[in-house]
Amino acid sequence: MTSKFSRLMIGASLATFAVPAFAQDSAIIVTAQKQNQTAVLRGGNVGIFGDKAAQDTPFSIKTYNEALILNQQPQTLGQVLENDPSIRTTLGFGIAGELFVIRGFALSGDDVGFGGLYGIAPRQLVAPELAQSVQVLNGSSAFINGAAPGGSGIGGSVNLMPKRAGARDLNRLTVNYTGPEHIGGAFDVSRRYGANDEWGVRINGTARRGDVAIDDEFRSSYLLGGAIDYDNGPLRLALDIVYQRVRVAHQRPKLVVGNIIPAVPGSSTNYGQPWQNSTLRDIFGQFRAEYDIADNALLYASFGARDGSERGFYQTIRLTDAATGAATAQGSYIPRTDNNEAATVGLRAKLASRLWTHEVNVGGSINWLVNRNAYLFYAASPVATNIYDPVAVPRPDVVTFAGGDIDDPFPINRQKLSSLFVSDTIGFWNDRLQITAGLRLQMIGSKSYAANATGPIAAGGLTGRYDEDAVTPVLGLVFKPVNGVSFYANRIEALVPGATAAVSANTGTGVLPVSNGGETLPPFLSTQYELGGKVALGKLNASLALFQIDRDIAIYTLDTAQPGFLVYGPFGTQRHRGIELSIDAEPVDGLRLIAGGSVIDAELRRTQGGVNEGNKPTGVPEYMLNANVEWDLPFAPAFTVTGRAVHTGKQAANLDNTLFLPSWTRFDLGLRHVSLLGDSPLTLRAGVDNIANRRYWASAFDSFRPDLLQGMPRTFKASASIEF
Repeated sequence: MTSKFSRLMIGASLATFAVPAFAQDSAIIVTAQKQNQTAVLRGGNVGIFGDKAAQDTPFSIKTYNEALILNQQPQTLGQVLENDPSIRTTLGFGIAGELFVIRGFALSGDDVGFGGLYGIAPRQLVAPELAQSVQVLNGSSAFINGAAPGGSGIGGSVNLMPKRAGARDLNRLTVNYTGPEHIGGAFDVSRRYGANDEWGVRINGTARRGDVAIDDEFRSSYLLGGAIDYDNGPLRLALDIVYQRVRVAHQRPKLVVGNIIPAVPGSSTNYGQPWQNSTLRDIFGQFRAEYDIADNALLYASFGARDGSERGFYQTIRLTDAATGAATAQGSYIPRTDNNEAATVGLRAKLASRLWTHEVNVGGSINWLVNRNAYLFYAASPVATNIYDPVAVPRPDVVTFAGGDIDDPFPINRQKLSSLFVSDTIGFWNDRLQITAGLRLQMIGSKSYAANATGPIAAGGLTGRYDEDAVTPVLGLVFKPVNGVSFYANRIEALVPGATAAVSANTGTGVLPVSNGGETLPPFLSTQYELGGKVALGKLNASLALFQIDRDIAIYTLDTAQPGFLVYGPFGTQRHRGIELSIDAEPVDGLRLIAGGSVIDAELRRTQGGVNEGNKPTGVPEYMLNANVEWDLPFAPAFTVTGRAVHTGKQAANLDNTLFLPSWTRFDLGLRHVSLLGDSPLTLRAGVDNIANRRYWASAFDSFRPDLLQGMPRTFKASASIEF
């Protein structure tokens, strides 16, 4: 029997005359091949401004579609963001969690949005299969979405849009393989119900596990997501709920080095330890409501929550001899739970006269965040390992310092971030000229609690608090001289929560306790200036941006008042000036290009005592280039060849600027084929990442010590998806 999907593709004419079977088959294949096209959409959800085309907003925004995620089989969000020429991915301190570097500034997992809400997405690792699209907004965005609770996101933000039922029924099954032993499967089902298809339901799930391309590194991911939406007349409602469980064991970590950059080990060599493991469990979701109170006025509200649990025995591998590769292994056990809630409410109205238009936004947002954790830090194992010839050393068991209740962690930090905002976009000459101005009153409250009893303060007792507020303005301009061309500029400020000092930090010689561990610094202020242009002409889309971002920074330094300790505090200002170019085009039918590049001039300024004044911050590449190509072979219908090149320029590896990582380039190749199984389209995919198996140090991003992340080895991938 012909499926509903097939009937829609072939057309209603089948009711009156017969269509040859090969024509039906060809129509299904062509449609499936088109739906599989990897694409970048110019526009997306711009927070309080709603859904906007890129040309109608004074910011730089793009959206990576669901087909890209399905085609490239990324296991983490960072692997999706490899497609962006302004982003590179590294790891957090001692954990499996990803850290994204946008315009040279960190974006932590805490500050990745889910449907526009902060604190709701999983903190360390995100399974990309949960997202219908991944939106990237380059530049400061605190006015757009509110202050990011993790204190990052100065250079840009990432927003995951949850999957929803579309206009057509969906039944998709996928099996996938990542070499050498990682296998999995997924399902994705959606329907619309009701007299006018006003009700939508979508359920999707993923399960995958096994060793990946790095020797003996194990990863597993289990995901189950559901969405219900209602769209009828003036009222729109949506509920999204997701369960995710991720485990990483025997991970290859970042490598702490001294004053020499060592030769890169074999591409798949794993100098991590078998006892390393991390288990992450998250249950999260959101409810959204929109109501058209008039043809030109919209009232909206959303609420989200996350319950997260992390347990892991983490590792730090420290190089002790760059010539021989000798290294030590230290460990820590850190259980953590997070309970976060977020809400936003607003009114958006558009008014018009013969001379101008007004789009007014007014509303507020609030986040509540509670972090419970405890820790045990262990001395280095007496048995040495080697990054070139790894040795499985005994798991460390000598505790050097501890804090909190390991069995039942109590709160270490509570945050409350709230804001009120108002903006007005005035349009002239049929909105060819748009001027946006707005103010957001940001209020940030934080309480810190003692991990251990200290003097009169009991364990769990209040050690510090602050309540700060500031008014942060935004000013934007869009000018569209002709259809398909726009120029824009913006000035935007952001107030972000001050970072919380860790209880310990790695130096080039070892882990040291932090004298003000657990203390949360006052909020930081950042300022961005940006101008650029955008083109959307037929099958060509391009954007060019020039920007400058200044932000206050804090780092760990030796505590002169307490020998053997570090102290965390303000250090100076970091200024980034750069240029970004992004292009997606189809120069000839069937040949699609997604490419771009960025150049960043990063500098430390106004540092304490002039230390490292004028130097480059660590891990910020001087330039980055990306190119993705897809070619539907004209001489082999239903076949598509894919390729990707990623190039990253030189980057400083320490604040003294005596160490630099060289530039590196990686090439990926793939092939996709669409055929029919019965009357259902079957898509087969195969690909190789890092086809030359090049070994390289990918990133040195860290605020304090030389800390190197090695690039992934050659990785084989294959998948098959069928829709019926």
